[in-house]
Amino acid sequence: LVDLAGSERLAASGSGDDPALLREAQFINKSLSALGNVVGALARGDRLHVPYRDSRLTFLLQPSLSGDAKCLAILNVAPEQLHQREALSTLRFGQQVTKCTPGGGEKKCPKCGHREKIDKA
Repeated sequence: LVDLAGSERLAASGSGDDPALLREAQFINKSLSALGNVVGALARGDRLHVPYRDSRLTFLLQPSLSGDAKCLAILNVAPEQLHQREALSTLRFGQQVTKCTPGGGEKKCPKCGHREKIDKA
């Protein structure tokens, strides 16, 4: 289970005044950006290069996103006008996630490592 903090807009979070909070916000944004790149590659069906190694988050999620795992994304948006840009960004990410097909269409035998195509029908 992975709980992502969401995008950290520097002006909204007030992290611009505190160097430690600024650094944390930058790491969160970098990880979310890398996750977006991985989801984008999986949504396009680009299996030749999926950038799992761009962040620790995507590297740790690689078995779940590329293997025979079930993935579920729960997105939370705020309905207030103040959060409209953030909500639209979250919904666009969710739309991209729905196009994503986790796994490579293969099932790997845990004993011998043999790979077998999965029938998606």
